[in-house]
Amino acid sequence: MRTATNNAATNVRATAVNTIGWLSASDTTIVVPVYQRQYRWDIGGCEQLLGDVRAVSAADDAHTHFIGSILSTASTSADDDAHLVLIDGQQRITTLMLLVAALHHTLRVDDPEIARELERVLVRDDDPDRTKLRPHRAWADVFESVVLDRRPEAFTDGASRFDDNYAFFRSQIRPGEAAAIWRGLKKLEHVAITLGADANAQQIFESLNSTGEPLRDHELIHNYVLMGLSHAEQSEIENEYWLPIEASTGDAIGSFWNHYLVMLTGREVLVTGGRGVYDVFRQEFPRLDAASLHEHAASWREYADIYRELLDPATSRDPELARHLTYLAVLGRGMAPLAMRLIHDARRGRIATADLIGRLDELQSLVLRRTIAGISTDRLVARLCRAYAGGADALTRAIGRITPSDERVRVGLKYGELPHPRYVLGRIADVDAAAPYDVVAAFPPAAGDDWSGDGVRRFADYSEDEQNSHRALAHTLGNLTLLEPDLAEQAFDAPYPRLREIARRSEVPVTRELAQTAVWNTAAIGARTEALALRFVNVWPRPDILGIDDDNLTPILDAKLRRGWPRGWQREFDYVEFRGEHWEVPDVRYLFNRVFTRLWADARQSVVDFSLRRGGPVYPARAWNGAWDQLAPDQHLYMGWDSRYMLTAVQGVLEEAGWASEVFVKYSYIGDAMR
Repeated sequence: MRTATNNAATNVRATAVNTIGWLSASDTTIVVPVYQRQYRWDIGGCEQLLGDVRAVSAADDAHTHFIGSILSTASTSADDDAHLVLIDGQQRITTLMLLVAALHHTLRVDDPEIARELERVLVRDDDPDRTKLRPHRAWADVFESVVLDRRPEAFTDGASRFDDNYAFFRSQIRPGEAAAIWRGLKKLEHVAITLGADANAQQIFESLNSTGEPLRDHELIHNYVLMGLSHAEQSEIENEYWLPIEASTGDAIGSFWNHYLVMLTGREVLVTGGRGVYDVFRQEFPRLDAASLHEHAASWREYADIYRELLDPATSRDPELARHLTYLAVLGRGMAPLAMRLIHDARRGRIATADLIGRLDELQSLVLRRTIAGISTDRLVARLCRAYAGGADALTRAIGRITPSDERVRVGLKYGELPHPRYVLGRIADVDAAAPYDVVAAFPPAAGDDWSGDGVRRFADYSEDEQNSHRALAHTLGNLTLLEPDLAEQAFDAPYPRLREIARRSEVPVTRELAQTAVWNTAAIGARTEALALRFVNVWPRPDILGIDDDNLTPILDAKLRRGWPRGWQREFDYVEFRGEHWEVPDVRYLFNRVFTRLWADARQSVVDFSLRRGGPVYPARAWNGAWDQLAPDQHLYMGWDSRYMLTAVQGVLEEAGWASEVFVKYSYIGDAMR
C-alpha cells in the first residue's frame, strides 16, 4: 500500500491576489519594521508606476498588471494592532498608497462614491485617523499627515520624499482622468507571500532579492518585444529579426541598443542606476502590436547590420567605407550613433557616398583634435544627431563649433603625448592602415646611459635638465616614426646615428625624412613636430566656419540627468550661458527657478503650453503643501521636485520656447565628478 504524501508547504503561503482588494480588506493593517530602509522611490519610479496604471486601464478587461511579490509575516507585537509585518515590498506599497491618496484628494468632492472606495484602501473603517500602512516610527507622522491631507498649512520645505512623490501624483492626474486611473489601479495584482511562525524571514527575503543575475537592458527589451504575442508570432519575430540582430551585434548588443536610441532620440541615454536603455525604448515604442512590430523590427535589424560593420569594418562591402570605419574604430565607439544614421542614409540614397566619407572624416577630426587638446569627447554625439536632423550644413556647423582650432592642436602636439600613434603616423605618411608597421621613438623613453643623439656625448653625460627635457618629449609627434618590423627590431633602443642609418632603408617617406637630421635633440624633436603638425591639420582639417566652443560648454539638452539629489548637487555648475547672457547658477534647483521665471516674463505662452501638457510645474493655486514660488498672483511654480524632474522640465520648456539650442551649462569640477 502506497503512503500518501503531503506536498503542501508548512512555513510559506503564496497567493495571487488583486492588490487593491488586498489593501481594501477591512482587517488589513501593515507595519513596516524598524530595520527597513527609508522610503527612497524618486519621481522616475512614480512616473513608471503611473504609466503602468494608465496602460493597463486603457487595455481590455482581461488585462491586468503584475507588480511583483509582497512578503509579510503575521505580527506578534502586543504594542499595535497591525496584523502583517512587511518584510519586502515597502517601496512599492508606500508609493501605491501615495498615488491612492492623491487620487482620493482629487475626487473627494467631485466623485464621493469612488472617494469612499479609495478611502477603504487608505484607512480602516474602525480607525479613520490612522493609515493602514504604518511606516517606521521615525517618519510615520510625516507619511500619515501626507496621506490624510493633514500637513500643516505653514509647511513649505518639501523636505520628505513622501511630500514630493504625493505632489507629483497630484500634479499628473489630469481633470477627468481620475476615474480611469482608479480603473487601472483595480487591475493591479501581486503575489502575497505570507510566512509562518517558524519561517526564516531573512533567508526568504535574500532569496527574493539577491539570487540570480538581474535582467540586462537588451534582455528586458527582448522580453518586452515578444511579450503578448502568440507562440507562433514569437517564433517568427525571434527567427526573422531578433536572432539576426544578436548575430550582428554579438556581445555588444547592449551598446547597440544604447547607440540606436541616442541616434533615434537625439538625446543621451541615462545608463547608470538601473535600466535606463530599456526605459527609453519603452517610451519610444509604447505599443508594439503584431501589425507594427514587423516594420519596427525590420528597421532594428537593418541598423544592427550597419552596427556590425562599425564593430568589424572588414565585413563592409565597400572597401573605401571599410577603410574609414577602421580609422573611426581606432578612436572608439563614441560616434557610432551618428555613423549608423549616416551609413543608413547613404544606402537609402539620401546622401552621396562621397558625402558619407566626408562626414566620417569630420568625425575623426573632431574626436582626434579634442583628444589632443585635452577636451572631453563624452556626450557629444547626441547634439550632433540633433544637428544632422536639420541637414548636412547644420551638422557641419555643429562639428566645426566644437572642433579645436589649428593653433590649439599644434600646441597639444608639441607638448602632449600623441594619441593613437600608429593611426596618426600612418595617415600622415599615407600608408596602408593594415600594413604591419611599428611605432619607434627616435629618443627611447627609457634611454640607457649609452644612448647618444650625436654619436659623441653619452646620455649619462647630459645634464639633469637635458635628460628631463628629452624624456618630456619622448612620446610627442616629432619623436615618433614608423618602421617595418624587421627594421624596428634593429632600431630598438639604438643611439640616433644607428637609427638614422636604419631609417634611410625604410620605405616610409616621413621616416626617410627623419634620417636627414644630423643630430637628435630637443630642438630637432620640436622642429619635426612643427613640420608634421602642419601635415596633421591638413589630414584632419576643421570645418571652415566661424566660432569655436573653447570652454567645453554642454548644451542644456545634453546636460546630465541625475537621480534624486546626489552629493555635491549644490555646486554642480560653474555657470550657465543663457542666450548670450552669463548666469552664475550653481545648481539645478536654482536653474529651474530662474528659467521658468525668465520664460514667464519673456515667453509666457511656452510655459503655459508646456505646463498644461506635462501636468506642471506651474499651477493656478497651491493645491498641496510644499515649496512654492509665485510667478504671478494666480500662477505658482512648485519647487519640490527632484533633480531629474527639474532638469527635464527645464529642457522641455526651453524646447517649447525654441530656445534650447541657445542655452549651455558649464560643469564645475564637482559636477564632472558627480555620479
